[in-house]
Amino acid sequence: MKNRMTRRTMLALTATGAVLALTACGGNVGAGSKESSSFPSGPVTMTVGQAPGGSTDLIARAAAEGMADSLGVSMPVVNKAGANGALATKEVAAMEPDGQNLVLLNASLITITPLAVSEDETVSLDDLDVLMGLSQDDYVMVASTASGVKSIDDIKKSKKKLSFGTTGVGTGSQLAQELLMAQADIDGTTVPFDSGSPALTAVMGDQVQVSTIQLGEAKPQIDAGKVTPIVVFSKERNEFLPDVPTAIEAGYEVPVSQYRAIAAPKGLSDEAKEKLVASIKDATAADSYKSFNEKNMLTPHEISGEEVVSEWKELASTYKELTDEHGISLAGK
Repeated sequence: MKNRMTRRTMLALTATGAVLALTACGGNVGAGSKESSSFPSGPVTMTVGQAPGGSTDLIARAAAEGMADSLGVSMPVVNKAGANGALATKEVAAMEPDGQNLVLLNASLITITPLAVSEDETVSLDDLDVLMGLSQDDYVMVASTASGVKSIDDIKKSKKKLSFGTTGVGTGSQLAQELLMAQADIDGTTVPFDSGSPALTAVMGDQVQVSTIQLGEAKPQIDAGKVTPIVVFSKERNEFLPDVPTAIEAGYEVPVSQYRAIAAPKGLSDEAKEKLVASIKDATAADSYKSFNEKNMLTPHEISGEEVVSEWKELASTYKELTDEHGISLAGK
């Protein structure tokens, strides 16, 4: 009897152990599944395709700071400059769509770069989940003080061939400058940089005599008298440079501005997308971010990802028409 009870007890214990083991396995799978699908699972990286210190970099860092607070994780910003952001954007687009990697997009990469490079070098919005738009950034043409240039007429009358810096091939900076040069019949040497910061440094040192860069980057040096503003390329005068004429006022059709948005690899889960969009909205609603926009002369343009895609495709069509009309090729400049 005693042996029989022991055997039964052992069988019961074995069965109970098996049930517990299966339950434990099931619990681990469930927890693992939940953990793998939960977002965020760790730091979220924001990649910037431009050099540190430029407008795009500063915008990315300001947005990342607020998003990190909202998501409750750190958000390091990584700079991978080159090809107007194409290298960085393609790298991020090829990553897992888990929401842990984002990219700060320049509209010019989508709307203008295709006019300057081969098809296999372009970036398509079809490979990305665009989350939300951020801001509008106007371009200003500035000249080195050493050049003595203070107007478009001065550029046209220059006895020497001037060098013109841009923020890169296929950028709004390049398009605006090339449209102006074509319409004003200006002959010059175009020098592309990887972002606004080196383009500004070059014109301050008279390594190039003229550069077209974002207003937010140029304004401190304009105020300090280190560069001279020539024209802005917005449709109307910029409120932060009210005494500087637009290219349109000067008689040239050059309505070019820069826009920025945040995107992720295509295929985000609903959970990740909703949390990321919510974090961007939280970041842009913060007083500190609003102050950042004002300080850097950025106009809020906080539209949905769907609106960004529609708007940028329309801009791409407009810019294509302008370059065709004026016989402009952006390739190799």
